[in-house]
Amino acid sequence: MAGWVEGDPVGDRVFLDLPAFAPERGGELPSVRIAYETWGTLAADGGNAVLVEHALTGDSHVVGAAGPGHPTAGWWDGLVGPGAALDTDRFFVVCANVLGGCQGTTGPSSPDPDGVRWGSRFPEVTVGDQVRVEAALADALGIDRWACVAGGSMGGMRALEWAVAMPERVGALFFLASGAVATADQIGTQTTQQAAVRADPRWAGGDYDPADAPVDGLGIARRIAHLTYRSAFELSERFGPHVQEDGRFAVASYLEHHADKLGRRFDAGSYVVLTETMNSWDVGRGRGGVAAALSRVTARSVVAGVDSDRLYPVELQQQVADGLGVPLRVVPSPYGHDGFLIETAAVGELVRELLP
Repeated sequence: MAGWVEGDPVGDRVFLDLPAFAPERGGELPSVRIAYETWGTLAADGGNAVLVEHALTGDSHVVGAAGPGHPTAGWWDGLVGPGAALDTDRFFVVCANVLGGCQGTTGPSSPDPDGVRWGSRFPEVTVGDQVRVEAALADALGIDRWACVAGGSMGGMRALEWAVAMPERVGALFFLASGAVATADQIGTQTTQQAAVRADPRWAGGDYDPADAPVDGLGIARRIAHLTYRSAFELSERFGPHVQEDGRFAVASYLEHHADKLGRRFDAGSYVVLTETMNSWDVGRGRGGVAAALSRVTARSVVAGVDSDRLYPVELQQQVADGLGVPLRVVPSPYGHDGFLIETAAVGELVRELLP
């Protein structure tokens, strides 16, 4: 099946088992397992720890080769390591697979106490829930305060939630290619992706056979999503209206390739749960609005966006920058939203500026 399951090679993962957890919107998980990876050495006072937050289909494998247990190479390779922007000779870097995910942390494909996959019974989780689980991990690791919390896209949501919910535990915030609240455009795109997954006859209400998963619906969802991740300029320059020898448009073949890749490594249930989490995101909910929530942040902050991003356009980062009283930094890139993953040299320079 797609995603990591018990019995698969562990790879570089480490696991922590947490006690019962009650999501804020109801339901209960009798226990939570969190999968994480680390790089560098934690200082005696715990003060050199950096939390890196992954995006929707990312995982704890920020850097490192593909291999047993890791279907893909590190998703932010070049940003973490000796001498890198997040210098592991200086920092202890942590990345955890998110609650609701499918790469070792408890999610819909995980077994319940009776050994049955959670499936449709998996509770709704919020960004706040995910951060509370990460806080429990930090406690277990002996980290009272992060030197920095950094993330882009869905990872940016968790980074901002950390800085707002627990300002005393965040020394610096790196917020990239994300927003303070889900927009109608993002919700509309993501609910359409969810509809594609649920329309697959194998979805079975979320209780599908993992050996016969709804990969067709997930593949359509990925195609829709990938169009929002890249820029129209890039697609035009790379593919134009070119038709391949097999009669397919080149851009359609490209999207099919990415759909197939995701279907081999990601769980459809996690895709639905996590996009629902993103749809519910609003850092100002219960805090008097976005401006009031941002006023709680005490961390040194860098807020950055990608100039060609059409999923999280720079005006969304401008709102956060204005609320934090810092200048917006814009990364030039032809790649759209995915520029936050691709333009590692430019992103790394901003991280170095934040953590001199």
